Amino acid sequence: MASSLTKDSPGNPPGSEKTFFGHPRGMATLFMTEMWERFSWYGMRAILVLYLVAGVLDGPLEDREALAASIYGVYNAVVYMAAMPGGWIADRLWGARKAVLVGGIVIALGHYTLAVPSDIAFFIGLGLIALGTGLLKPNISAMVGGLYEGRPGARRDAGFTLFYMAINLGAMVAPLLVGYLGEHISWHLGFGVAGVGMTLAVVQYVLGGRHLGDVGKEPGTPATPEERRAVLRKAGLWAGVAVAALLADVVLGTFDVEHIVNVLAIMGLVVPVVYFVAIFRNPALKSEDRPKIKAFVWFFTTAVLFWLIYDQSGSLLTLFADNKTDRVIGGWEFPASWYQSVNPAMVIVLAPIFATVWVRLAQRNREPSTPMKFALAMLLIGGSFAIMGLAGAAAANSETGRVTVFWLLSVYLVQTLGEMCLSPVGLSLSTKLAPKVFVGQIMGLWFLASATGNALNGWVTKLNGVLGDSVYYTMWAVIAGTAGLSFMLAGKRIRALMGNVK
Repeated sequence: MASSLTKDSPGNPPGSEKTFFGHPRGMATLFMTEMWERFSWYGMRAILVLYLVAGVLDGPLEDREALAASIYGVYNAVVYMAAMPGGWIADRLWGARKAVLVGGIVIALGHYTLAVPSDIAFFIGLGLIALGTGLLKPNISAMVGGLYEGRPGARRDAGFTLFYMAINLGAMVAPLLVGYLGEHISWHLGFGVAGVGMTLAVVQYVLGGRHLGDVGKEPGTPATPEERRAVLRKAGLWAGVAVAALLADVVLGTFDVEHIVNVLAIMGLVVPVVYFVAIFRNPALKSEDRPKIKAFVWFFTTAVLFWLIYDQSGSLLTLFADNKTDRVIGGWEFPASWYQSVNPAMVIVLAPIFATVWVRLAQRNREPSTPMKFALAMLLIGGSFAIMGLAGAAAANSETGRVTVFWLLSVYLVQTLGEMCLSPVGLSLSTKLAPKVFVGQIMGLWFLASATGNALNGWVTKLNGVLGDSVYYTMWAVIAGTAGLSFMLAGKRIRALMGNVK
C-alpha cells in the first residue's frame, strides 16, 4: 500500500515531522512489516490443510480429513499460545523492538524449512513459524499502541483499524499466489514463496526502524538474573517432561498423532487460566487496575468463541470449498485455497468505512460501546454459520453434491462484518485496559483467545463428520447468537469494570 505523507498536524506529538494518513509516521513501518508477515502466514495457512490431506495423511491416515482439520486447528492454537512467552520476553528481557526482529527472522527460516521436501523438515518448519510468530505478533501490536500514547481513544481505534486494513493486503494476495503454486505446481514451492514474503517483512522493519522513536526499545519491567534463571529452569523442566512423554508413547508402540492433538487442546484451555491467575496474584497489579483485568476476562471469553467459529474457515470451510463447491469458471477450476483471499479483500474495503464510522459516531457521542461491538460480532459470526447450515443442506440435496460459490462468499461477508466489530477493536482495547507493566502479556492474552478457540477446534471439528454439515453449523449458529445476546445484556456491568477506558 503506497504511503501518504503529510506535514505534521496539530494533534501529533512534538518532534513528529510527518504523518501517515494523519497517523504517526512509525505506523507505516509497523503495518508494512506486518503486511509481509501476514503474507507469509496466510499463504502457508491457505494450503496447510490441503497439503495435510494430500501429502501427509496418506498411507495409514488416508481419508482422515477430520484429523487434518484437528491438526490445523491445534497448530493455530500453538502459534497463538506462543504469544504469551513472546510477550513475557518483550516485557521482561528484550523489549518489543528486538522481539519483533528476532521473531521475523525465525519465521522466515521456518518457511524456508517447509520448502524442503521432507516430513521431518515440515514439522521443524512448523515449529519455527510458531516460535517466531509468538515473538512477533503480540509485540508489534503493542508497539502500535505505543505510537498512540496520550492520544484520544477514537483516534487509537482508527489507527488500529488502519493497521488492520493494511496487513490484509498481504493476506489477500498470499493465497492467490501461494495457493496456485501449491495446488498446481508444488506444495513446497508455495511454502518457499511465503518465506520470501517474511524476508521482505524483516528488511522493511529494519529500514523503517528510525521512525519508531523509543517505542519498544526497552522492556517494561526488566527481569532480575534470578527471575531469568527461574524461568529457564521451569521451561527446561516442562520441555523435558514433554519429550519424555513422547518418547514413552513411541517406545510403547501406542503413539498416534491424535495424542498430540488432545494434549495441545488441553493446553489451550489450561494456559489462559494459569496466566489470568498469575496476573491477578502479581503484586505489581494495582488495585485500580484489577477491575479492568476482570473486564478483559469478559472480552477474552467472548473472543474465544468468536475465533473458534471464525477460524474454521481455514479447515472445514476450505474442505467444503474443495469437495462441495462448484469452482469451475469457463471450464477452468480455480484452487480451493483462493477462497482464503475473500475475507482480507473484504476487510480492505470495509476497514476504512468502519474506521470513519467509529470516529464520526464518537464525535457525536453516539459510538456503540465496546461491549455492544462485541455483542454485534457474536450475532454476525452466528449468522455466518446459519448460512453455512443452509449451504450444507443445499449440497446434500444437490444432484452434483456441490453448491455455487455464492454460499461461501455470503458466509465470508457476514464473518468479515463481525470481524470488524471485534478484532481491531479488541486489539485497541487490550492496549487501553492493560497496565503498563503487563502490556506485552495482555496483548499475548488477546492472541491467546485465538489459541484457545483453535485448540477447542481440535475437538469440535470432529463433530462435523458425526452430525453432518447442516446440523453442525446450525448448532454453532445458535450458540453464538445466544452468547451475543448475553453479552449485550451484561454490557452495563462490563462498562462499569472498564472504568475510564472507553
